[in-house]
Amino acid sequence: MAEALESKFAQGQLRTLNAALNDGRFVSVRKILHELPPSDVALVLESSPTKTRDELWELIDGEFHGDILEELSEDVRNGIITKMAPLRVVDALEEMDTDDLAETLSSLPDEVLQDILQSMDAQDRVRAEQALSYGEETAGFIMNTDTITLRPDVTVDVVLRYIRLKGELPENTDTLYVVNRTDNLVGLVPVARLLTADPEDKVSEVMDEDAEAIPVNMPDDEVASLFERYNWLSAPVVDEKNRLVGRITIDDVVDIIREDAEHSMMSMAGLDDEEDTFAPVWQSTQRRSVWLGVNLVTALMAAAVSDLFEATLSQLAVLAILNTIVPSMGGVAGNQTLTLVIRGMALGHVNPSNSRWLVSKELAIGFLNGVIWAVLIATVIALWKQNLMLGAIIAFAMMVNLLAAALAGATLPIIMKKLKIDPALAGSVILTTITDVVGIFAFLGTATLFLM
Repeated sequence: MAEALESKFAQGQLRTLNAALNDGRFVSVRKILHELPPSDVALVLESSPTKTRDELWELIDGEFHGDILEELSEDVRNGIITKMAPLRVVDALEEMDTDDLAETLSSLPDEVLQDILQSMDAQDRVRAEQALSYGEETAGFIMNTDTITLRPDVTVDVVLRYIRLKGELPENTDTLYVVNRTDNLVGLVPVARLLTADPEDKVSEVMDEDAEAIPVNMPDDEVASLFERYNWLSAPVVDEKNRLVGRITIDDVVDIIREDAEHSMMSMAGLDDEEDTFAPVWQSTQRRSVWLGVNLVTALMAAAVSDLFEATLSQLAVLAILNTIVPSMGGVAGNQTLTLVIRGMALGHVNPSNSRWLVSKELAIGFLNGVIWAVLIATVIALWKQNLMLGAIIAFAMMVNLLAAALAGATLPIIMKKLKIDPALAGSVILTTITDVVGIFAFLGTATLFLM
């Protein structure tokens, strides 16, 4: 429902803006854009073809550029930044949070990144380089450095007076962190507890000493799992010496979960999860051609197996009619297992201690499915073609391929993860190749043995 409303809202905005642009009413367009929140402007830009997007961007005041860039997808953001002068980009990035700055800069081409860094003043350059120093997809990469720290020996009254003097708290602050003189994390104090504590109490008396902290190099998917498991709103991030270096908030984790979901969905089609829907034709063609080429190679492998049995197919035309059934069933069954295992790995359910049991379970399911569908297909073919031997042959091939599909679907993600290959990206293609080759070979090989 939310997505439908969002789509309808964006379409209405686009119609209004496009009508104003076509009529040359640029003042009206500028006014509409400035009245919209940054997230809505980003949605409008992402929903516009490249030419219209460039026109809209030129009508937006530079003071809003940074807020809008934070909301854009990587492909769209990079397309806009590469057309901007480095000094304008620097101005836009100046007020960005550290995590958004790191994400924005890390995705840029090297030559553009270097131009931007050289245009920054010394202070901003240090902040940018520090943000980029952590590996992508780690806690350090997604954390913010805007934390409020307390000393354990001060009173609650002093802390409250300091906060009133400061005038505001960083966004999504539900907890303040307690550190010693060397910035080592020693505890945390929820804001709610701070507001209700006796003003004369010391911070050490109201803080939680057993605070859970996230190592700066922890993978971001593990961070998301921790937030989900413990219902955190924020969490401190520490380095290898337990020094507080930042914090991660729930909005950062929501972004990770959304990006991981998009990545899994798009990867199975061989697409980048940040790909611009309205990217230029040639750019999109190049990206998709790579995956189409991979699929062509796998299709040729399956065709080569069929070619081994050309003589059989030429003499028994019925085999050519039935040759697609076994690979198709194996592909569907294998993809069910593959998807289940990839999901289990993403949730942290699958690990070395239980992977052997999982493979055994999927093999058992493959065997039972093999029995059920082998009997069914054998009956159908025997009645349809009036040939009991043909029914038995396709039943045997079905059993073999469903077992192969179960084994491949369960083991491929585990093996690929060990090889540091994304199972969502390549698993489906490899699985399809296996089920096609095994299915065709089992069916036509058995037919050649018993019918020729």
